[in-house]
Amino acid sequence: MSTEKKKLAVWKFASCDGCQLSILDCEDELLLLAEHITIAYFPEATKSVIEGPYDISLIEGSVTTPHDAIKALEIRKNSKTVISIGACATSGGIQALRNYIKVSKYVKAVYAKPEYVDTLETSTAIADHIPVDYELRGCPINKYQLLEVLASFIVGKQPNVPNQSVCIECKLNGNPCVAVARGEPCLGPVTQAGCGALCPHYYRGCFGCYGPKENPNTSALAQHLSEYGVMDSDLMRLFRNFNSGAPAFREESKKYD
Repeated sequence: MSTEKKKLAVWKFASCDGCQLSILDCEDELLLLAEHITIAYFPEATKSVIEGPYDISLIEGSVTTPHDAIKALEIRKNSKTVISIGACATSGGIQALRNYIKVSKYVKAVYAKPEYVDTLETSTAIADHIPVDYELRGCPINKYQLLEVLASFIVGKQPNVPNQSVCIECKLNGNPCVAVARGEPCLGPVTQAGCGALCPHYYRGCFGCYGPKENPNTSALAQHLSEYGVMDSDLMRLFRNFNSGAPAFREESKKYD
């Protein structure tokens, strides 16, 4: 492995900054990473800027404006490795709810001067616009998964990030199934692990923060919930949440629109 430090850049598109804060939350671990990386661009953390090209670019946020789409292309050209982080960057985020209605209706309702708003009709994932080397899920991301991904790309190996369902995490934590025991609508069976089953631990159904797991059987889950009395309108809202733009959740939600 080369002893030369990797140049890291962190970019923000349409998002809440939560995933960037997860990076800063690494604290002591960042000091260890600093032996191998140089933070070249990260406005959330420092005003200092080192010009590219960059070895690794982390992108938080979705593409919602024409400027975003152009900026994504520039980042791709100027980066050896591009990693999209968080629900916004990997599926369009909560703002992808705009994809189901004319965005002009939202703009007119929110802004006093809508004619000054330059926006796209949709909120989309970074991978919809440029090739991405890796997608790290979560709303926000799990800092330990982030460290695993960064360390893996530094040494040139495949990241070891679990792709099983949240149900596995519930079992490992000894949580009773909120869907069976409490009748709570829960996306755990079709959602990728990573949160430690936080919501079920507090007797709430999973909201799908980490997006669809590998090969999710959303139709079977929806049928099961329907048999337990969950109405179609509630099924639609269940799948239209933090990862409403993820293909598996998007297509399932359309069945109840």
